[in-house]
Amino acid sequence: MSRRSGSRSAPFPVGPWLWTAMMLPWAPLQSRKFNAAPVRTVDYLLDIDYVGDHHPGHRLDVLTPGRATAGSEKLPVYVYFHGGGWTSGDKSALTKYCAVQADTGIVVVNVNYRRAGLRGGGFGMRHMLHDANEALRWVVAHIGEHGGDASTIVLGGDSAGAQIAALLAATTTQPKLADHFRLRPAVAREELGGLVLHCGAVDFSVLFEPGFIMSHDFVRMLLPGYRRHRMKPASLQRASRWLSPIEWVDESFPPVLVTTSERDIFYHANVNFAKRAEAAGVPVEFVSYGWDSRTEHTWQQDAAHPESAEVYARLQDFIGQVSSRVRSAGA
Repeated sequence: MSRRSGSRSAPFPVGPWLWTAMMLPWAPLQSRKFNAAPVRTVDYLLDIDYVGDHHPGHRLDVLTPGRATAGSEKLPVYVYFHGGGWTSGDKSALTKYCAVQADTGIVVVNVNYRRAGLRGGGFGMRHMLHDANEALRWVVAHIGEHGGDASTIVLGGDSAGAQIAALLAATTTQPKLADHFRLRPAVAREELGGLVLHCGAVDFSVLFEPGFIMSHDFVRMLLPGYRRHRMKPASLQRASRWLSPIEWVDESFPPVLVTTSERDIFYHANVNFAKRAEAAGVPVEFVSYGWDSRTEHTWQQDAAHPESAEVYARLQDFIGQVSSRVRSAGA
């Protein structure tokens, strides 16, 4: 497979512990870079405890386009989950990204969740999905106080956050998946206008391709009993279907906007996901850049990146379109 096709091989696969160690010094630098020249025309309400247990993973921010006024039309809601390989990352790095979207006339909710790995307390995918679902439960109960319309929610995320958003969306259409994670969805499928996936880890089959940069231990880490079970690759790949959003896409899945590039480590995962969704009859918008664009994994977080302006315009159009559909259907 050629480099031009978007493949990315590694001399050895990186495990979650090394990944976490590599990300720790980068995180504060990333946050400062991405949040340079903050948006001043947006109102910020930061670090709301959406569960009420004082855990730092249970915090969210609400960003609104100026002061919400009583009696004004309720705005679409965009709920975003950060990336970081499930072991690192924080909503603070996405503050400007979320502010840019809020400035166009939507309410944005920027969510933290409990993480796996060295600093995450050993949390797995069940904990992350429950956290994401509890954040949505808070949105349904409270977003109207901030000018948002809880009946027109769009989920989004980058990398691992995109996987969480997509898997959470799938629990609204797949009772078997929701039951597996012992989760009662906080929103109905009809309340989800759509899904925005930036460089998403949405097809776990790529983790089993020869030379992929992330090791199988990421899958083990996210499954129940990670420290007790060391599954062989074949068994592990079968078990990974519970983590892999592509396995749960059917005609009832919400419309999706996928953005990626050939330099993205999850490029093939995004291409595969878009093709599966289209084949199922799901409305799909697919935005991808070639190798020469220098759009590395999750470049969308950086509002200063040249390609980000186009992606943001597509995102805002997408949210407007799917929100209109939801409102028309509910009228």
